[in-house]
Amino acid sequence: MNQRIDPAGLFDVRYAAFLETVRHLRVKLHRYCTRMTGSALDGEDVMQEALFEAYRKIEQLDDSAALRPWLFRIAHNRCIDFLRNRQVREHAEANYSEDDAPLFVEHAIADLAIERLVILLPPKERACVLLKDVFDHSLEEIADLVDSTVGGVKSALNRGRAKLAALRPGPIAASEPRSDPELAKLLHRYVELFNRRDWDGVRALTSADAQLRVSDCFKGLLVDSPYFREYDRSQTPWKMEVGEVDGETALIVLTPSETGWRSSYPVRIRASGGVIHHIADYHACPWIVQAAASVRVLATGAPPPSPPV
Repeated sequence: MNQRIDPAGLFDVRYAAFLETVRHLRVKLHRYCTRMTGSALDGEDVMQEALFEAYRKIEQLDDSAALRPWLFRIAHNRCIDFLRNRQVREHAEANYSEDDAPLFVEHAIADLAIERLVILLPPKERACVLLKDVFDHSLEEIADLVDSTVGGVKSALNRGRAKLAALRPGPIAASEPRSDPELAKLLHRYVELFNRRDWDGVRALTSADAQLRVSDCFKGLLVDSPYFREYDRSQTPWKMEVGEVDGETALIVLTPSETGWRSSYPVRIRASGGVIHHIADYHACPWIVQAAASVRVLATGAPPPSPPV
């Protein structure tokens, strides 16, 4: 079986085996990508692209013991590309300079606080603080990952620590998400039809060339996928609601727990002109809900129909 240059359609056995091989690293990789991008959903998308790239280049890895830093390097570069494409990196690093800095700054910030606040730092400082204070990489490893020197890492690390230590306690001020009544109406209709398993009705809301990504399973045209059939065949009860992940409107799939319905994973919808053109389903990524700063269900509808027997 030949490796696919770009996994598409239903992922083949070899790619599935690769994903299983790196499964023990994915939670940490996702945490890193989430804090670098500032979004649990963007973090997962960036990590998925990093895994695709690693799969294509797996023959370049000579030492299996180097798998962890190798994957982090690929993920880091993908994060920087993401920030550059969002035109954030140039602005954020405009204030970066190679001025002298003390070699160490005392700080007593808990890991969780670092993870939440690190988005306020320029990307290089952000990466250095995360890799050292959260993921415990050595200075030499960090220098290799961020394409710098040990001295440059020390400088960026200490500047980042000093900025974090100087921040006042309290939540990070977040801008209010822009309201889009048309999108909200579309998503509520999508949820209504999805919970009824009216797949023809759901398809009518999508464009003819709508793209679908189902984590660890499929990437391609929605019309070429077994997407709806898999939900139909699910033996686990589920329902879908409109919600938010880190302030971004998304769909939330809920499954039963001992205390009621719990948020299991999100589905991201992209639409324009009242038509859905992209769906990203994160059913295999429970770490997204765990890594997100906030997950909210905004509307609770009627209980879903019982799964088929």
